[in-house]
Amino acid sequence: MTALAETPACTDVDAVVAQLAPVLPVVGHDTPAPLVDGRRVPYANLDVAASAPALQAVADRVTRTLPLYASVHRGAGYLSQVSTSLYETARRTIGEFVGARDDDATLIVRNTTDALNLLAGCLPAADDGEPGRVLVLDVEHHANFLPWQRSARATVLTGRETAAATVAALRDELAAGAAVGHGYALLAVTGASNVTGEVLPVADLVEAAHAVGTRVLLDGAQLVPHRRFSLAETGVDYLAFSGHKTYAPFGAGVLVGRRDWLDAGTPYLAGGGAVRSVRVDGTEWHDGPARHEAGSPNVLGAVALAAACEALADVDADALRGHEDALRRRLVGGLEAIEGVEVVRLWPDAADAVGVVTFTVSGYEPGQVAAYLSAEHGIGVRDGRFCAHPLLSRLGYGAGAVRSSVGVGTAGEEVERLVAAVGALVADGPQARYDVVDGLWIVVDDPRPVPEGSGLEGLLATAGPGGDEAFGCLPEDA
Repeated sequence: MTALAETPACTDVDAVVAQLAPVLPVVGHDTPAPLVDGRRVPYANLDVAASAPALQAVADRVTRTLPLYASVHRGAGYLSQVSTSLYETARRTIGEFVGARDDDATLIVRNTTDALNLLAGCLPAADDGEPGRVLVLDVEHHANFLPWQRSARATVLTGRETAAATVAALRDELAAGAAVGHGYALLAVTGASNVTGEVLPVADLVEAAHAVGTRVLLDGAQLVPHRRFSLAETGVDYLAFSGHKTYAPFGAGVLVGRRDWLDAGTPYLAGGGAVRSVRVDGTEWHDGPARHEAGSPNVLGAVALAAACEALADVDADALRGHEDALRRRLVGGLEAIEGVEVVRLWPDAADAVGVVTFTVSGYEPGQVAAYLSAEHGIGVRDGRFCAHPLLSRLGYGAGAVRSSVGVGTAGEEVERLVAAVGALVADGPQARYDVVDGLWIVVDDPRPVPEGSGLEGLLATAGPGGDEAFGCLPEDA
């Protein structure tokens, strides 16, 4: 960690970080953001963990593909043949990017949540006819928690104080279940925490699960965009991730993994394309990806995600990690040097962490901090409980926190702006007036205009705990 003095002034090391350029160009990097004082500054998108901007290469690929778009799998026309080829080629490219085995299936879905719900519907029943048993940690994003809670016999294991102890506890629970004839069908774990970015040792988890006949599902939403990953090399059985976090925000996600459960599972959607034949008295369903991809597929989303995979694969893995690690170190060091700022952590012995840094500021609610950063500095962050309520409650952040996150399109200057802005908040307080309306932090008499040509009449407040009708994650006392 970078050790700083009482204020986040730059050291020589920090000056180097400040000069870091993005690894890859992204759309909107220089979009001007209006401030409440009338100035405009380039928008600093430090909310990549929620939705990453499109890589320029992805946007370019989609633009070139649009004139070729037509029906997929069912058309004899030339453009239909082209679109079908584009879709199936994208499927192969995405599978290759994550090291899919020869007999794995790669399913194109909407997002990670969609993928995990699909797999939950394919979980085989236990010997007693009851739903298969699933083991999860309390650190999971709701997408890797709620599907198992709803459709399977889920056991939630509380994370321990260290990564090593957490792995040991998982190992013990898996072995205990197998010893009494109630083994787990699936261990569902995150690849990287969406709250802290910290990573558990995947190889140890796979070894422990496979030793007792349990398969492993990895929620790769935060891991895949930031680290090289291979199903074949790790032995992970199923992997889910989203295009919108992998610099391809065009509505596609992926589930990749072993075919047998997927071929035997109930088709995810009942509709055209998922069937071999339909009769009045019954239906014969397809096997393979088609079984779960009813309806017209998202060709552009698949092409976009494949383009993102190609662009990321072309970047040297060490360079990618080095860029992100430098930004993360500066965020952690800079924020911790500010009095009253606390960085959220899970495990002091985590071997790795992707570019996610969550923090609190004493004396300020997370929603107010987020509103201030946007209105007075043009910085976008996330506040709330990050769809990880059990974890935030256990760690003592039931009222939420503020999450900053970086990626391949982040420049070092943006990180420095965040550290300086939080320092200014603590030292001088906000310059604008803020209030809570319907549970949301807003700028009083907000003068910021909406983008020209957007068709918008005003801004909607989204920073804050949220009210009864608000989307997002409410604090415990809302």
